[in-house]
Formats: sequence, C-alpha cells, structure tokens
Amino acid sequence: MKKQAQSLLLANIGQLLTLRAPGKSTGPRRGAELNDIGLVKDAAVLCAQGKIVAAGPQREVLKHLARKQVHEIDCRGGVVLPGFVDSHTHPVFTAPRLVDFEKRIAGASYEEIAEAGGGIRSSVDGVRKASAKQLAEHALAAWRQMASQGTTTVEAKSGYGLTVESELKSLEAVQVAAKDWPGTVIATLLGAHAVPKEFREKPQKYVAEICSKMIPQAAKKKLAQFVDVFIERGAFSLSDAETVFEAAQEHALGVRAHVCQLSSCELWPLLRFNPASLDHMDFVNDEDLPQLARRDTLATLVPGANYFLGLEKYPPARKFIGSGVAVALATDYNPGSAPTPSMPFILSLACTHMKMSPAESIAAATINGAHALRLAAQKGSIEAGKDADLALFDVKDYREIAYWFAAQHCALTVLRGQLQTTGCG
Repeated sequence: MKKQAQSLLLANIGQLLTLRAPGKSTGPRRGAELNDIGLVKDAAVLCAQGKIVAAGPQREVLKHLARKQVHEIDCRGGVVLPGFVDSHTHPVFTAPRLVDFEKRIAGASYEEIAEAGGGIRSSVDGVRKASAKQLAEHALAAWRQMASQGTTTVEAKSGYGLTVESELKSLEAVQVAAKDWPGTVIATLLGAHAVPKEFREKPQKYVAEICSKMIPQAAKKKLAQFVDVFIERGAFSLSDAETVFEAAQEHALGVRAHVCQLSSCELWPLLRFNPASLDHMDFVNDEDLPQLARRDTLATLVPGANYFLGLEKYPPARKFIGSGVAVALATDYNPGSAPTPSMPFILSLACTHMKMSPAESIAAATINGAHALRLAAQKGSIEAGKDADLALFDVKDYREIAYWFAAQHCALTVLRGQLQTTGCG
C-alpha cells in the first residue's frame, strides 16, 4: 500500500528546471516555448503532504520553513526537474519477444514478423493465460524501473488480451499495480491493438465487440480514462477508429491513437473527437500540420521504437516544432518494438536523431507529456500547489541528462511526496 508522503526539502540544487509556463500560457508548449525550461540556479524545493509548497532560489524557499520539521536532502549541486511523464506505454505483458528480435536482426520487417504469427499477437497467449495478479506484478516491476530513471507518471495501455475478458483483466491488473506504486498511473483501453486470430475473417465483428462490450464495461467499472486505436495497414482503418472513438465518447472516455507509424493517414477525421494525443506520427502529411497547430492535441513521438526496429527514419520533430504543433516524448515501453523503461535514453534519441535541443526534449517529456494525459494542472512543472513529482540527477548541467546515453545518473525520485532512491548517482 502507498505510504503517507513526508515533508521534504531538496536543498543545494545547482540547476532547478521549473518548467513554469512562459507568460500566461496554459496550453502545451510549442515552438520557441519548448526551450523555456524555467532554469533557476542555487535553488531549493519544499514539499509537504505530497504537494510542492515552494520552489525557486534557496534563500526564498527557506523562508517557508518556519519551524516545520522536514527531511532535508542535500542535492550537492545536482539538477532537479519535474518527474518525467511517460505518456505512452504497454506494460501489461508476460514475456519478451526474443524470436521477433532475432528475426528482425536477420532482416524480417515489422509486417513480415506479424504475418508469420509474431508481433502483437505473439504476446496474446501469455496474457490470456496469466492471472491479473501476475500481470500486475509485471507492470509494477516495470514502473519501479521507470521511477529509478526519473519517471513519476505513466500511461498504461491494455492491448495484449484482445478478448473482452482479457482486456478487462489487463486493466484490472493496472489498477491493482497502481495501488502499490506511489507514482501516478493513467489507464488506457487498447482493445483495438490488433485483430485477434479468431476474428481474422470478420474484423468488423471484432470492432463491434470493442464498442458494444469492452468500452461500456471498462467505463462502468472505471478501469480506463482513455481509449486507443492502432490505425495502420494490417491493423485498424480510419473508419474503424471513428467507430471506436464514437463509442468512447458515448461513455465519457477520452481518446488517443497510434497513427502514421508505418504509413501516412489522414488526420482530420480524427480531430473532431479532440484526441488527447496522436502517437508515433512518423509519416504525417504536411497538410495536416496547420490543423494540429491550432489544437491542443499532442503529437507524441516515440523514437525508442524507431531505434529498436532499426529504422533509418525517425519522427520529424523539427517539422512539428517549426509548424507550431505541440510535441511530447514517451518510451512506448512494450515487448515488441520498444523494450526500454528509460526516459533519459529517449531524450538522447530525440536530440541525436530528431535534432531536438536538450531543453526541448525535457519540456516534451515533462509538461507536454502531462498535457498529453490531460494532467498539466497537477503534473509536469515544479510550482507551488502541484504534485511533488521530482527527479534529481547527479550531474552539474541539465544537458548531461541527454548527453550521457545508456547511463544511470538519476540519484532519486520523489513521487507525490514519497522519496525513492535509486542506489545510483
């Protein structure tokens, strides 16, 4: 069970990245705003009852102490930033997909592996046979790994059950695991991840099953906040997604989508549903960019998948940013295409392969990730009144977080006021 948050003082911070909103803006960061990370030197953060009480120059923060007893942490000149918000993950599975891994190394494509019985469907048997407790244990282990690298909020999708019973079981596992993790979990129903083999000849019947059974039951049991669809050749069509989104809205659930990962797709039919995010977006059409720029829908980029799949092309971050589209970064943690819990590694990929600046990558992984989950009122920046979600990195300059790839420099995280040390740094 979750423990009561204690009062904490993070002192002697060399660089504090507050990510406070520039000006009076309340929406996601875009364009030049992504580089405004609200850097404060010689800083401190005071937390009490799971909330941030004060943050800024140390001499100012110390005025808020009065006679309160707090647990003081000497940050020794390190970097403190908001805990990462990983807004796209698939943690409910039972085993790695090592056969897929070897086939890919030998030259098989993502689609060839799926057609041979690998891919998403190869994770289905394990999830269907596993108990909710076993699935919860796996998800919890993943979140603990993520927290050790600075993540304090995660989105968790179902999607490897592909039956009403197994998808609800997966969401129940997320709910069970969330009770034992001090961070924040947002659950997403991804029944429309792949068409299961028993519906291969009648995919529309499976779409009807999602809309008439999965979504209503997940909503009634309060197991999910969002509904997702994988829109791609070999998966679900744009028309299927509209049908699923209509059912989600009827049950007051938010929507998001995997789209434009392997091929282009028109986005305007989806925008009428006000999706929280459109994810992957490797093959976005230029004509869709002005429409996205006028909305608060995030383009969530997941370069870890491109890296693991060995792709030459990465999401066009500079095109999105230059067009005024709000971008977020996430791990896409999953057994088939992105088996990484590390947001710092994703930041490194964003800088080296998508040419985002270190500051842009941090904003995309914190405040914009919070916007992608519609949690920006509580998460994503270090401001009085927001949740005490923080990460301390044992480096002297925030740019080192993305610079040192495949390294562990996160010294501790604070998840809603609860301290978790990593044993590193």
